[in-house]
Order: sequence, then structure tokens, then C-alpha cells
Amino acid sequence: MAGEMTINVSDVNKRAAKIRLVLTDVDGVLTDGGVYYGKDGEVMKRFSIRDGMGVERLRAIDVQVGIITGEQSESVVRRAEKLHIEMVHLYCKDKPAVLQEILAQNSFTADEIAYIGDDVNDIEIMKLVGLAASPADGFADVRKIAHYVCSRPGGHGAFRELAELIIEAKKEKDGETTTIGFHG
Repeated sequence: MAGEMTINVSDVNKRAAKIRLVLTDVDGVLTDGGVYYGKDGEVMKRFSIRDGMGVERLRAIDVQVGIITGEQSESVVRRAEKLHIEMVHLYCKDKPAVLQEILAQNSFTADEIAYIGDDVNDIEIMKLVGLAASPADGFADVRKIAHYVCSRPGGHGAFRELAELIIEAKKEKDGETTTIGFHG
């Protein structure tokens, strides 16, 4: 296909095997980018249960998950609480600065962090992490710089696909036989 990106699977797997923290944007990644508004403002966002299971599966292999979003949303706070995500950065206008804070306050290196984002405000942080990913329907400039472009769109399993990629890469690194790929 014209404009399709070639991904070096070996490179992606090596990057994925190192990951200890996955950071994610919300709108367009954990949601489909839509929001319902009522007379009092935001009413609700739709989140994928499968993505939530991805958070749990990562936690089971000692990979932490954090949220960095430009929005100030009670829906995001509630979803993070439900998934026991403690690293939540709301109304973030400088995502690379938040990444630097995370690096300074924790024992992670940039190579041990993955970030999944879908829009232009994610590009700079994506350039700084070990594994950058985009949902299938991410903005073209984001997909161009991503190490991995999910086959699934935001809000419909993209985060889970990235989680499974990391889980499988870690299994492969540890010598377990497995088939790489998301089949959900």
C-alpha cells in the first residue's frame, strides 16, 4: 500500500522486551477519541474492557502502566482508579517534561519506557522513549515516527495489542516459545 510503513519486527521485539513502564495517552488511545457532552460538560467516554485486561496482564509481569493526558477528565480519574493505575498525569501540556519527572523520580531509563499516542501532542514524548506506538488510526505524523503501529484503532484494543506485544517479547527473551501477535 502507498504510504505504508515497514516495521523491523526484530527491533520492535528487542525494544519491547526491555519495557518496565508503559505510558499512554487517553483520548484516541484508550478511547476512540469521542466524548459525550451534556449541559454540564463532559458526560462520558467509552473505554475498552480489553485494554483494561492489558493493564492487568502487564501488571502480572511487573510492567507498570501510567497515564499522561492533556485533558482534565473525571472519567479518566475513575478509569485509572478502577485499573489501579497510580501514575496519572492530567491536563499535561508538556509531556516530555512529565517524562523527565518520571525518569528523575523512578528507577527507569528511557529505553525501559513505552509510550502509545495518537496525535501531534504525543510526537515529542514518543521520540524520547524506548518503544513508541500508535493506534492504527493515529495521526499520520505519529504513525510515521512510531516503532510500532497497532493493527487496531484507539479505543478498540490498540493498548491491549501493545501490551500483548510486550508480554510476548518478554517471554521470547526468557526463552519461552510463543507466537508473536495479538489475536483478540
